[in-house]
Amino acid sequence: MTALTFGRILGAVASFGLVLGPVAAQAQQANNPLGIPDNVNILRQNDPNSRKPTAVVNGSVITGTDVDHRVALVAAASQAEIPPEEMARLRMQVLRNLIDETLQIQEAAAQEIEITQAEIDTRYADVASRSFNSDPKAMDAYLISIGSSPAALKRQIQGEIAWQRLLGRNVAPFINVSDEEVREVLKRLEETRGSDEYRVGEIFLSSTPETREAVGQNATRIVEQLRQGGSFVAYARQFSEATTAAVGGDLGWIRLAQLQSPQLEEVVREMQPGQLMGPVEIPGGYWIVYLIDRRKVLMADPRDAMLSLKQVAIAFPAGTSEAAATARIEAFGLAVQSIRGCGDVERAAQTVGAEVVTNNDIKVGQLPPQLQTSILAMQIGEATPLFGSLEDGVRTLVLCGRDDPQTQGGPDFDTMLAQMEDERINKRAQRYLRDLRNDAFIEYN
Repeated sequence: MTALTFGRILGAVASFGLVLGPVAAQAQQANNPLGIPDNVNILRQNDPNSRKPTAVVNGSVITGTDVDHRVALVAAASQAEIPPEEMARLRMQVLRNLIDETLQIQEAAAQEIEITQAEIDTRYADVASRSFNSDPKAMDAYLISIGSSPAALKRQIQGEIAWQRLLGRNVAPFINVSDEEVREVLKRLEETRGSDEYRVGEIFLSSTPETREAVGQNATRIVEQLRQGGSFVAYARQFSEATTAAVGGDLGWIRLAQLQSPQLEEVVREMQPGQLMGPVEIPGGYWIVYLIDRRKVLMADPRDAMLSLKQVAIAFPAGTSEAAATARIEAFGLAVQSIRGCGDVERAAQTVGAEVVTNNDIKVGQLPPQLQTSILAMQIGEATPLFGSLEDGVRTLVLCGRDDPQTQGGPDFDTMLAQMEDERINKRAQRYLRDLRNDAFIEYN
């Protein structure tokens, strides 16, 4: 269930009023399926936040050390100091995640799905190859240095493999997407060719009228942590209540109409790639949105254009005064203005002692966002505005060639079929996990 759908359900429930008469009784029953009186008399306070972060799940123990090590992984990914009150909430969320993970591993064992240590070690080595130059020992040392452990990450890997195997056996074989459905989606996609689509990351926090203020404050704190450098993916995995939490909040490429909310459409429409917005209050909770990217449906992305560039740069020796640096930058700017095409770059560079480096096969999208706009508006032989600093040097890029990408043909039938199947598997997976929770025996310490 997406954040929006979940929010719409909660919002619809909260919107009914109390009315007299038979119809009112039906409405009240719909709003209060458990038949709980409006004035609840609490016999004993039970603050879940005061629990120690340990639990026994169907006989399997989750220790405080397990929670500490997993919290350390999240804290390291956030790249910012987490306040004490935020840390308390993080620990409770991590405990909930560990409970779900334990249920998944237990279910795999009950289904006689074997996950060998060799498989876990291989996946662990794959992670090390992407971040530590294929050196698992280096990753071991890093995990220990941040207060976590190799065992904590391997346990997470075990849970991921278990869940993948379970879904592959018990869910995926029973998912059916007809050829007609796929063709209809492809037809609608072609009809929207050239319109904008957005790749959106989301964090959704549900709330009720009673918890609205507290949840809003929590959402604001999350946004503050993200603005200070926290990892959006890590926070989405730990805090978001949307189904996209499992993939770091990534909604994928969507059109604004798919949000089914004029309010959210307006928010996303005004955003630029890399921008964070929120929290936005919506029916049922709060929405934090990160615009990952933006493009035209079935159209070539100009940022995929391949460039041939000549980079011209000057450096400043240590101790260079501001006046001397300013004078040299002015001379460099005049030299750049005198360039008459790429064949003239070396001549102009020599007049000010600049260094020239040729760069071929550079994608526009590989350049900093500020330079992408300039490059896309330039003709062959033109140079970008000067950029840099005294510490890093001042430079310019001269455009010597540009090969624009071909228009995209859109996803083929098999690709769209796989995408639709994945969406339905994810929905079934949420129901599967909910059933495991409902049947679990959990004792908190």
